[in-house]
Amino acid sequence: MIKRSLILLFCGCLLFACGNEKTTEVVEKLKSVTPKKPYRWVDDIKNDPEIDDPSFELCYSDFTVKQYFNIGDETSYEGERPAIYRFFEENYAPVETDQSGFIRVRFIVNCKGETGRFRVISSDENFEEMEFDPAIVDQLVSITKSMDGWKILPDPDIPTDYYQYLIFKIEKGKILEILP
Repeated sequence: MIKRSLILLFCGCLLFACGNEKTTEVVEKLKSVTPKKPYRWVDDIKNDPEIDDPSFELCYSDFTVKQYFNIGDETSYEGERPAIYRFFEENYAPVETDQSGFIRVRFIVNCKGETGRFRVISSDENFEEMEFDPAIVDQLVSITKSMDGWKILPDPDIPTDYYQYLIFKIEKGKILEILP
């Protein structure tokens, strides 16, 4: 673990010390970083060829995907939260149901701003795991997949792959709030 961290630190120092001439070399080193354990954090999203779009590719390796808590406070979407709310207001059709709670759609944004590896978890208002009506979940995932405008982070010379999520507070089939 320490060795990998040192390699990444060294690569970052090379980039800043040598300017853009070393960008390609640093990128190739980042692509080759492979951990002994396949994932660093609970809930890292492993590629599943049965459900994931085969055309979605990370720019580096699974080990270098930044967690959402590593990318700052702002929403990583053009237009920020107001644009996300507008997009769902225009595209989501409320479903008639008594179900209420939370649905989290988590995914990866690659260094090109493309999205993939969508995963969903849901809970009731007491945060107990529950299954929502597929008409709600499928719609939220489909709309999230169709969103263009995810920002490329953070350095334009070496963009980053990162995790992103949207949490929908649902009341009787209607979206009340979207987080973060």
